[in-house]
Amino acid sequence: MTLALAPYATEWLDLLARWLHVIAAIVWIGTSFYFVALDNHLRPPRERRSADDGVGGEAWEIHGGGFYRVEKYRVTPRAIPDPLYWFKWEAYTTWLSGFALFVVLYYAHAGTYLVDRSVADLSSGEAVAISVGLLAGAWVVYDALCRVLGRQELLLAAALAGCIAAAAFGVSRLFSERAVPIQLGAMLGTIMVANVLFVIIPAHRQLIRAKEGGREPDPAAGARGKQRSVHNNYLTLPVLIAMLAPHFPVISGRTDGWAVLLALMAIGAWIRLFFNLRHAGRNIWAIPVTAAAGIAILAVGIRPHGAGNGAAGGPPVSFARAQGIVDERCVPCHSEHPTNPSFSAPPAGIKFDTPEEISAQAALIDQQAVESRAMPLGNATGMADEERRILGRWIAQGAKTSK
Repeated sequence: MTLALAPYATEWLDLLARWLHVIAAIVWIGTSFYFVALDNHLRPPRERRSADDGVGGEAWEIHGGGFYRVEKYRVTPRAIPDPLYWFKWEAYTTWLSGFALFVVLYYAHAGTYLVDRSVADLSSGEAVAISVGLLAGAWVVYDALCRVLGRQELLLAAALAGCIAAAAFGVSRLFSERAVPIQLGAMLGTIMVANVLFVIIPAHRQLIRAKEGGREPDPAAGARGKQRSVHNNYLTLPVLIAMLAPHFPVISGRTDGWAVLLALMAIGAWIRLFFNLRHAGRNIWAIPVTAAAGIAILAVGIRPHGAGNGAAGGPPVSFARAQGIVDERCVPCHSEHPTNPSFSAPPAGIKFDTPEEISAQAALIDQQAVESRAMPLGNATGMADEERRILGRWIAQGAKTSK
């Protein structure tokens, strides 16, 4: 099953869905960061209040040329105010636009972006069905863990980390290397929006219904919503690195890219902890220092060694041999007139139609096809390992166009 979309239509749908997705995500992430920071900034009210006013804390803020005084009630105020502003559509819009983008790029062109038959022998329809099933399954597993482990936060965090690691490894055995981070990020994003839809907003409604019905609101509803909101806050940076990863072969062009991604996601959550503690008045500078050290160690540990690592001494490779591989494996996409139906123009404007273009882009070929294996996308044209080695030797020997 492959949805047939004209390349020009795909480009516009990609642009519009991505634009909306980024806008909505900025708003959602902003509110998540703001409200968790606000909770951590709350202090006991400075003015004397009656014992039953319900205010649990307040924060004074300055922004946009004025002062703000924000109060948070322990459970609910005496009366539900009107209007009452909700924060939900930024979450829903982020997920809906992201899923639309997933459909336009990865589902409609599953054979190019989602499937890599050297990884798993799946048809496009099977890959799409598995992908959608994993989105739903991620929420089911996460929600079950939250209900079973309840308030045992450290145990719950360890269980969730284990599940995310298992999911990353499993996805890497199903889909193309480029699709792995997007699939994992979409699974986590689905958990986040489901938290809003199925837990946080219903908890708010439960508090309001109790108050309007003259009943004493159950604080447990608010506690459940708060727990899931904090989870979303910690998942934000891991999801962002997952969504950025397909654009960087250092992650998406490696067979062990899933492990590299997990390391960066863990560092992202670690950095988020620093800011949450900082907002509560605790500056633990060891966190950003260790995060920076972790990134440096990771970058050095996975650095490419270049095609010249022993390749130059191998049998000489003629330009004609290298060009034959490029024509067969790369030119279907990277041409003035691509034959791959997914593209109406060469991706990123990179073309290999002439010897001069091929030679000029030798370093890029080395990075994308030889070292990282990020190209061809999903290995759709079936570039063999031996062909990658031949290109590597040609590049190491000078990438000359002459015989």
